[in-house]
Amino acid sequence: MPNRPAQSVGAYIHGVAPDEQRRLARLNDLLNPSCLDAVAPRVGERVLDVGSGPGIFSRLLSERLGPTGAVVGVDRSPEQIADATGRIAGAAADAGSARAPIEYRLGDAAEPPLEPTEFGTFDLAHCRFLLEHVTDPPAVVSAMANAVRPGGRVFLADDDHDLLRLWPRVESFDRLWSAYIEAYRAIGADPYIGRKLVALLHGAGCSPRRSGVIDFGACAGESRFEPLVENLIGIVLSARETIARLGLLGEEEFERAMADLRAWALLPDASLWYVVLFAEGIRRER
Repeated sequence: MPNRPAQSVGAYIHGVAPDEQRRLARLNDLLNPSCLDAVAPRVGERVLDVGSGPGIFSRLLSERLGPTGAVVGVDRSPEQIADATGRIAGAAADAGSARAPIEYRLGDAAEPPLEPTEFGTFDLAHCRFLLEHVTDPPAVVSAMANAVRPGGRVFLADDDHDLLRLWPRVESFDRLWSAYIEAYRAIGADPYIGRKLVALLHGAGCSPRRSGVIDFGACAGESRFEPLVENLIGIVLSARETIARLGLLGEEEFERAMADLRAWALLPDASLWYVVLFAEGIRRER
């Protein structure tokens, strides 16, 4: 099947610069253990990982699946595919035979690059931090549902940016975060997609089975507080160009918000409250 550009995806607000790739790798380190437990992959399953990015989570899935399983990762970015493919090649010697084989394919999340005979054969379709960036989330979830067999699982995890709270409050950063949310909306993405995951599953022909949250926050004194703050800084810095281009926040106000955020992070009572939302559905017979 020919590779297609990701027509379902708007302008990815964070880009694929090296700094962004490093941020994603650090974010994986923070979230992957909890996310993997939530997905609960089973030995021998065939998994479609949509929006696989640098492939870090795909590799963790492959470890849980064992040699009788398989992972197909799909991403629209040639840079991400090249990075992910290089990572599995570099890790092959260490993996031995305990890991499921992984194949990465370049393509559109709404029209995944699968052979006709592959649709309806996967046991699990997974995506994380993808639906917030696409212009047509129902099309992506429907494609995932079509990829799994009847009774197969579709697992969605994503953000609802309205849930972020800092305390003590940082008013300048509140204004920056509002501009960040508005930038999503302006490019046709959905910053509130997390609250809609169950409805998306139902609309795609899946019976919702469970939903929940994965903790994405911390307070001063926790070992992961500083990395999570740095991730938050990286998130807004990577969107800076888009925010400026859209005229959502001036340069001086942006700089003030970043300085206030860094000062806030040094407070002994600082707390960052945030969660990743997830939902799982079972494909119904058709």
